[in-house]
Amino acid sequence: MNSFLAALVILLCSATLTGILALLPLTDERARWARLAGAGGAVLASLAGLAGVFFQLGQEPVTAAVPWGLPFGSGIVGLDGLSALFLLPVFGLGLTCACSGHIALRHVPAAEHNQPAHWFFFLLLLFGMALVMSARDAVLFLLAWEIMSLSPFFLIDFNDEDGNVRDAAWVYLVAAHLGVVPLMAFWAFLWQQGGATDFAALAGVGAQLGLPLLSTLFLLSLVGFGAKAGLMPLHVWLPEAHPAAPSHISALLSGAMINAGLYGMIRSLDFFGPLPETPGWWGWLVLIMGIATGCVGILKSLAQSNIKRMLAYSSVENMGIMLIGFGTALVGAQQGNAGLTALGFVACLMHMLNHASFKGLLFLCAGEVLHATGSVRMEQMGGLQKRMPLVGAAFALGAASIACLPPFNGFMGEFSLVLALLDGARTPVPETSLGLLFSLVAVTFISGLALVAFAKVYGITFLGEPRSDIARSPHAPSARSLWPLALPALACIAGGLAGPLLHDAIAPAARQLAQQLVPAGGTPAGALEGARASLATATMAGWLLLLLTVAALAVRRQLLRGRVSSVPTWGCGYQYGNARIQYTDSSFSEPLSRLFGPIMGLKVRLRHDEAALFPHGSSVQISAPDRLRSGLFSPLFAAIERLCNACKIIQHGKIHLYILYIFVTTVALLVWGLNQ
Repeated sequence: MNSFLAALVILLCSATLTGILALLPLTDERARWARLAGAGGAVLASLAGLAGVFFQLGQEPVTAAVPWGLPFGSGIVGLDGLSALFLLPVFGLGLTCACSGHIALRHVPAAEHNQPAHWFFFLLLLFGMALVMSARDAVLFLLAWEIMSLSPFFLIDFNDEDGNVRDAAWVYLVAAHLGVVPLMAFWAFLWQQGGATDFAALAGVGAQLGLPLLSTLFLLSLVGFGAKAGLMPLHVWLPEAHPAAPSHISALLSGAMINAGLYGMIRSLDFFGPLPETPGWWGWLVLIMGIATGCVGILKSLAQSNIKRMLAYSSVENMGIMLIGFGTALVGAQQGNAGLTALGFVACLMHMLNHASFKGLLFLCAGEVLHATGSVRMEQMGGLQKRMPLVGAAFALGAASIACLPPFNGFMGEFSLVLALLDGARTPVPETSLGLLFSLVAVTFISGLALVAFAKVYGITFLGEPRSDIARSPHAPSARSLWPLALPALACIAGGLAGPLLHDAIAPAARQLAQQLVPAGGTPAGALEGARASLATATMAGWLLLLLTVAALAVRRQLLRGRVSSVPTWGCGYQYGNARIQYTDSSFSEPLSRLFGPIMGLKVRLRHDEAALFPHGSSVQISAPDRLRSGLFSPLFAAIERLCNACKIIQHGKIHLYILYIFVTTVALLVWGLNQ
């Protein structure tokens, strides 16, 4: 606990230093000091935080009180197994992204961007996320949530000279604060019912409420936290914010910050009491929303030609996978099955950790492509594997992991989910069995489409021949600037080849959650031991597959030594080929677009001259706008803007009118109080 508190202090001190530098006139020297203070403080805090988190895994919960000067609430922070697991991506990616950001920004002129301010908000984001995962008081939680939600607006808006970037930052800001409204109602109602704000006093308050009020609380938490997690249809800010932000920020937002929404959903269960006494539709609602989120996310991802936008929709899909695990745990808890509850939480939390590593790696690789070529449009890429071999290899590793190919960590996460769903399908209740089998089919469908999506993005971007001059002559990064990629890459490999060890780290938190939610459901030890044995078998098979692959490649290289020459792609006797005869990103996904075009939201614009005998040319443009944003959220945001502008009529700048407002409000409150 002391190491974790030290991490919070380091973050605050470093943020104070960079904040002071941000207020001074910008010079290259001050920008350099800001990078050192920002990145160095983030690295030191992350190392201290990781030390505290690793020591807390599998241990009893601990709490501590920090100085608190507000008239309500308390500064209680704590660590337990659940908080420790969610803090691993915060500090792990915090360290990686700080190093990557320092390298990426060292050649940026001071006059071009306010780097001290950038690092100030980067440190605030880390501080806010760490405090959200450790807060043990509702007021402290809301303050930390607001810090975590506000900081990304300034980080996303780093390249604020671009109008699209400014629009993306505003979309994020509006979506984030719309999500805060149900959370404030959630905590206010708990405070009113429990009479206190600390979590210990609020534990089990829901058991004293009727089912309608309890279900209302559950829906408030699902909507409020789901907005941060990217739950469909509340996901519209992700595909806007991630492409606009610098890549080290995109990696941190996608791999760590959106996990706060999932953490909030799971933590809110502490206040509902034993789940067998709650309505049975809770778990099925989460399962259905997880399936819908996963399917929409991966289908929209397939339709994208921008690499970072495609990765953003992939984050939506992976959050859907986590929600399926969470929903499975709720279904088990509401049926009194502690074993299924624990397996669902293991699958959910394991995929959360794995997603942080491979998505962080992929976003950082996309940033290297952007730095080398100036673009992340797939139709302009091709052949980058030969010109940027280390970046290509790292991206291939991340793509294989996220596509759930063995022996990498993505396979272990979804294999755990399959084990949970198969265990639940053996229940004697036919409706539950069929529902979980359908969920298993949905997971298989989503995983298959993920394989197609990442085969597309890797193949179009890194294989074949260059499609443009920027891909033909990229500014390839040096090996020294790529070392931060090694950290998430090693996590992708270790998570797959040490699956049982990762299961052992997660199992205590899953067991504690299951016993808390299903007190009369027995011990989940048997189910967890069976899952661990299956993971051990899969890990052994993964090691064998890896060894056979390495041996086969070594034998192939030896047999072909001196017998094979290199020729250009499509060089098999056809002398007039060029890069235009290759597959494009649109043609690669065209068969699927025939089946799922309405969901993918594809718009095709074809221009050609049918009347001409010898037409001079034609063109086709394919785009995939988000219909939820254009059809629902954009009109909603516009209506809110009009309402806010209409409310400006009460702001006259005249002090006597403001005093009148206060007087009228005071009289109204007195009248209301006398009538109670």
